[in-house]
Amino acid sequence: MTEPETEFPEAEPTPLPLDAWHRARGARMVPFAERWMPVQYAVENGGGILAEHAWTRAHAGLFDVSHMGQLTVAAESGSMAEADTALEALMPGDFAALKPGRIRYSLLLDENGGILDDLMVTNRGDHFFLVVNGACLWDDIAHLREHLPDEVTLNHLEDHGLLALQGPEAAAALAALGLQPAFPEIPSLADLAFMQAGAYLWQRRPLGVSRSGYTGEDGFEIYVRAEDLAALADALTALPQVRPIGLGARDSLRLEAGLPLYGHDLTPGTDPVSAGLAFAISRRRRAEAGFPGADRVLGLLATSTPTRRVGLSLEGRQAAREGASVHAGAARVGTVTSGGFSPTLGHPIAMAYVETAHAAPGTPLEIEVRGKRLPATVVPLPFVPHRYHRTGAAR
Repeated sequence: MTEPETEFPEAEPTPLPLDAWHRARGARMVPFAERWMPVQYAVENGGGILAEHAWTRAHAGLFDVSHMGQLTVAAESGSMAEADTALEALMPGDFAALKPGRIRYSLLLDENGGILDDLMVTNRGDHFFLVVNGACLWDDIAHLREHLPDEVTLNHLEDHGLLALQGPEAAAALAALGLQPAFPEIPSLADLAFMQAGAYLWQRRPLGVSRSGYTGEDGFEIYVRAEDLAALADALTALPQVRPIGLGARDSLRLEAGLPLYGHDLTPGTDPVSAGLAFAISRRRRAEAGFPGADRVLGLLATSTPTRRVGLSLEGRQAAREGASVHAGAARVGTVTSGGFSPTLGHPIAMAYVETAHAAPGTPLEIEVRGKRLPATVVPLPFVPHRYHRTGAAR
């Protein structure tokens, strides 16, 4: 006799530390990654997805991304060599060559080279700091704890939040708060370049600041104690350059920037080469291997992949969404993984995995949406050029 199937209700999303702050500003809250997240703010306050998207492109937008997981990895002996060896057993990055204050984009891979998560790894001098996707947080923690050696400690910083300040006026806005380097070796904010990070003080409050983000614009991610989040958000949005921005505009901005979203453009069924993320496999690791799925991934690098992640530019106004089929004549050759209307370009765009034979820029294709074929053309990624601040202090 078999046990009857039991349906378990989905867990109620939990609020972010700034939940009341968002609601006071007219935010429409939606569940995402098991949290209540602001998708957009009240139109009468300058909100709405299109207005928030445009504001970030022209000025500076403040995003609450405290759903992201913040983790530290350190060897009990204090040896960074021991810690980087442990991380290199799970990811294809060269962490031994990562200097203090530097950040590296990397991939947590399974034994077949499938992508379990994409993440940022920072060398903080005496430990590594990892920022992982909120939807993958608990799976990542379980995976890391299972595979890291006993001598390497993983710590989840549950008492911290994360704000992202993005846009061409982000640097001027953050400078207006008067942050000071916490240690003599930390560069000033003006000298901080893309993919660099440091420890700073604001009104005696400790902040971790990295020049990075998920919009394609120049900007910063600010790691702050949960108890200080509201004060910092108030100070930033009091500046004329800064407005709060919701999850909707964050998605349209990252799509224009050609940045993949885990769970959509990246899954355990995708590999780094097909996804266009081979840059995350460092040169030394390509030569030495030793990361999960190395044989398969390096084989794909040496030959080719059956499919590739590409950008698609659509005609008209109708957008193609995730799951739509991509066709070359009568043959189905791919699937859309992200899509929407591009406020900057004024027409729909999408990312899709298509057969390699149809992946060259300029290739005409069609996307089927509700029984209708929409003309599309393969275009290079990103759709909108990145504007990262790449010059700064040598470190």
